[in-house]
Amino acid sequence: MAGQKALAAGNELPPRPKAGTGAKAVRAGLGPHGLAVTDMILAYTDTVLSGDRACLTDWQVEVNHTIKQTGLSFNTDAVLAVPTQTSEVRLFELDNGTMSQARLANEVWDYERYAGHRVWEGARGTIGVTYPFWQRHRYTRSERFPLLHVVLAGKEEHLLDNRRRALTADVKGITVAVWVNTMPRLQRGEPWYETGVDDPDRRRRRYPEPVGR
Repeated sequence: MAGQKALAAGNELPPRPKAGTGAKAVRAGLGPHGLAVTDMILAYTDTVLSGDRACLTDWQVEVNHTIKQTGLSFNTDAVLAVPTQTSEVRLFELDNGTMSQARLANEVWDYERYAGHRVWEGARGTIGVTYPFWQRHRYTRSERFPLLHVVLAGKEEHLLDNRRRALTADVKGITVAVWVNTMPRLQRGEPWYETGVDDPDRRRRRYPEPVGR
């Protein structure tokens, strides 16, 4: 896709094999999840974006986020390129109700660990300065860490509501912006629940500064 290549050139969304799509993914049993991710994206554009898909310049699935220095690595179910004044993309995680509550919460906390990692830059022997890893090496056109959307699906609606409340409790105090919704509510165009607020100052105090060379 031309849009994908353009974003890759800007260091936002580097091309990679789409592990959650295609014939191999279907044979591996990932077909239902891939379809659910597509349904989520379409529901988001039809409701939150009011059906204006023209402002959605590109999207990718199974986008890897890795920090080699810390060993952190995880895949984001979908990354949508919806440029705004403060952020170039929006992040999406779809939970089909197949993982434990603890694992789901840990996946959300991975985003704070990713956002909190900083890198040191400067000439040898100088004090130098530090920058957020994500802002320097991934989402270079974003002023704020992208908003994470978590969509809960795969269960009856009252069970999804219970899962949402449990997730809210499990990620209390997180320093990245997290919005949570259920698939039925998203498809009906109902409001999202703000579960986490972006707080770069508190996030910086929470994670140690890198040591200069």
